[in-house]
Amino acid sequence: MPGSNSADLVLLRHGIAEPRQAGRDHPDRALTAAGRQRTRLVMAALVKRGLRLDRLLTSPYRRALQTAELALEAGLASTLALDERLEPGGDLATVLTPFDGAIGLVGHEPDLGDLACGLLGCPQGALVLKKAGVIQLRRSAGQWQLKALLRPALLIDELSC
Repeated sequence: MPGSNSADLVLLRHGIAEPRQAGRDHPDRALTAAGRQRTRLVMAALVKRGLRLDRLLTSPYRRALQTAELALEAGLASTLALDERLEPGGDLATVLTPFDGAIGLVGHEPDLGDLACGLLGCPQGALVLKKAGVIQLRRSAGQWQLKALLRPALLIDELSC
């Protein structure tokens, strides 16, 4: 139903992943055990606080897909789709075709933070997501508003990680 006056956009950065090899990124880097645990707790905390998404799109990179799968398991969304535009350096702006309801994007930094800055009109780099962090935006009457910028420590008890 394009043309609606309101929508929610939730940007989720992937959890803690295995280290880069020789300083290089790789699409197959997986979440670490601590990354899975922390991400699971963050997703459960979001659901407990009433956040629900109509759709969840994720980067096909392994760490992002694992994060999205944990969000699905927690009940944050009921559907999940891969979208190559969410790969590092992808064209995230084209993902945001007119939509209603609540959509979640699981991806990477600095892309997600820069997307939020572009929508809000703030300087690139002004919003930075921690691993397993969340940005929630709301579009109302054509304007985007920042509803939340949350690092995992604000959502979960660090002792349980």
